Amino acid sequence: MLKRKINSYLDAWKKNPRKNPLVVKGCRQCGKTFSVLDFARSNYRHVVYLNFFEHPEYAAFFAGSLAVDDLTMAISAALNIHFEGGHTCLVFDEIQDCPNARASLKFFKLDGRYDVICTGSLLGVAGYGDKVRSIPVGYETIVDMYPLDFEEFLWANGISDEVLSYVDDCRQKETSVMLAIHQRMRQLLLQYTIVGGMPAVVDTFVNDNKMMDVVREMQQDIVRSYEDDIVKYAPRDMKSMIRDSFLSIPKQLSKENKKFQYSLVQKKGTSSSFQGVLQWIEDAGIIRRCHNLSITELPLDGNAIDDVFKVYMADTGLFVSMLEHGTQFDILQGNLLGYKGAIFENLMADIFGKMGRKLYYFRKDSGLELDFLIRYKGKCTPVEVKAVSGNAKSLKTVMNHPEKYHIEQAIKLGDYNVGRNGNVLTLPLYMAFLLREV
Repeated sequence: MLKRKINSYLDAWKKNPRKNPLVVKGCRQCGKTFSVLDFARSNYRHVVYLNFFEHPEYAAFFAGSLAVDDLTMAISAALNIHFEGGHTCLVFDEIQDCPNARASLKFFKLDGRYDVICTGSLLGVAGYGDKVRSIPVGYETIVDMYPLDFEEFLWANGISDEVLSYVDDCRQKETSVMLAIHQRMRQLLLQYTIVGGMPAVVDTFVNDNKMMDVVREMQQDIVRSYEDDIVKYAPRDMKSMIRDSFLSIPKQLSKENKKFQYSLVQKKGTSSSFQGVLQWIEDAGIIRRCHNLSITELPLDGNAIDDVFKVYMADTGLFVSMLEHGTQFDILQGNLLGYKGAIFENLMADIFGKMGRKLYYFRKDSGLELDFLIRYKGKCTPVEVKAVSGNAKSLKTVMNHPEKYHIEQAIKLGDYNVGRNGNVLTLPLYMAFLLREV
């Protein structure tokens, strides 16, 4: 079974005597249901599992009174399920398909006898309108769950915490990683780039002799399921633009200036005509926006330009699966020509995003561009991404003019070991997930 970080969160949640009902949200097929059910069955005597997508008739339980005694009586009578105070967990799966089940969370919280965990993409929640009585503000805790991040992928491939601790120690002490571990980590990063973190895909990759054709087929099925979600959940007048925007991402990232261009989706497209389109896809957990900064200073969020941004796929494996057949092999061989920048930038967006970091970059009309900027050890820090070793002209310009850009330190990630050149820390690409200090 894949080791997931959400398990530690669920353990801590259960031990909290003042906990709210929990809503675990994330993109489709990122492992929410499996993790929640495994946790519930391991920690409670009784588990009441209601999947509102597979059984839309379950919504009838919540059509009348939302009093806890009325709900448990109806569920118990229909499904022959036993409720025991203090030892029962209700799991509401695909809760976006039953708005009133979400409204009931307030009453479960106030009653206090039963724990409730909900899962869902929350697609369509903003459009509940008069279908839901009220959103239980203050009576629910929402946590984001992502596909496997790179660290979880390493665990799945047998990399121990001891090895990861050694690698992080090398980063902090700025000493080289021993060659055998360095080479293995490089190999696993390239594999993660093409496999990504969808649990079923990772499990197949790890346990079925790394069958890349099967992996790609599974990834493309997931992409098609996203298109189906658009048809099902998106507002009717936005369906076409949402789908076309989603499918345009590979073309957007192939451009030298990767700023999202509405005209690549629709001729004469403007930000006003696409209002809400990208937000819908982002809320579904499918993409992440990376905003341009007006200045290279903290706070990053305060200096972000709202309407100038790049768009990355939230999962690198799904992104690669949207590219032409053979790209997976090219990545493993390092034969990417002009597209390598887009692939490895999306990889870093995946890693930073799954760490919970918001994404920012810096570009000026002169052509000066920094791939990412993060808050690191209390300072605004550029992070340049190089698929192979190479010079970063824009980074040199910024570092040579501290009076203008106010940058004191930078990180360059590439295909090399740990090192330093003045105020620039050079790290192997696989260490990006260790840049946790803020």
